[in-house]
Amino acid sequence: MAENSGIAWTDNTFNPWVGCTKIGPGCDHCYAEAMDHRFGGGHWGAGAPRKRTTPANWAKVRKWDRDAVKAGARPWVFVASLADVFDNEVPAEWRADLWDLMFACQNLNFQVVTKRIGNAAKMLPANWSANFPHVGIIATVVTQAECDRDLPKLQDIPARWIGLSIEPQLERVIPRSSFLDWIITGGESDQGSARGRPYNIAWAEYLCSWGRAANVPIFVKQLGSNIARGCQYRDRAGADPSEWPPELRVREMPRNVPTTLTRDASSA
Repeated sequence: MAENSGIAWTDNTFNPWVGCTKIGPGCDHCYAEAMDHRFGGGHWGAGAPRKRTTPANWAKVRKWDRDAVKAGARPWVFVASLADVFDNEVPAEWRADLWDLMFACQNLNFQVVTKRIGNAAKMLPANWSANFPHVGIIATVVTQAECDRDLPKLQDIPARWIGLSIEPQLERVIPRSSFLDWIITGGESDQGSARGRPYNIAWAEYLCSWGRAANVPIFVKQLGSNIARGCQYRDRAGADPSEWPPELRVREMPRNVPTTLTRDASSA
């Protein structure tokens, strides 16, 4: 549950717990739910218990923090790929333990991706703005309506850096704001018998152009299985940039993130 990641925009993935409830069209073909079912299930849906991961899993994050000092570089850590940090059904004490862990690991840049940005303000600790400059909050939206609804909520979050994950992108999305520090875009991959929904290259082209004009970093993660099949790409998720049109090979990382190591983590 805490391993080096195959996700192109991060280095490590840490899951403090497992389980969630679908709340929008972006959840329709949820890979995390499918994975949960393969390993016994029971952690998805309203009223289903969430499963906290082991102390050994949590300890890996502290090891990454120590390793960062030795390596002289800050790795990225994607938090909760199999859950949502701001899920109402997660015990508050679990979230408090997560804040304590992230505060202790100041040599890592954490990426907290959520579909519940409306819950973030009331669930973040009171000292968030001053003590968590290394943690970014990224709201997931997949349609223009979701973007228009959630951008104001995201803007109110007192985070050092904030972003949008438009994945799986289901239509053209115009952010309408340059306060963002990052945008991820990507098409949907096939999930078992569920075919990835269509992704239009023009949507990615627009975001890349908009990002250049607004000075907002853009990360094109993948073009999705729908395009990969039509173009006969080797990578079935369309995630190999060498197979894309050159203008789409844009993989920029967030602005406003810490770049230096902040302390000796040898005793963390």
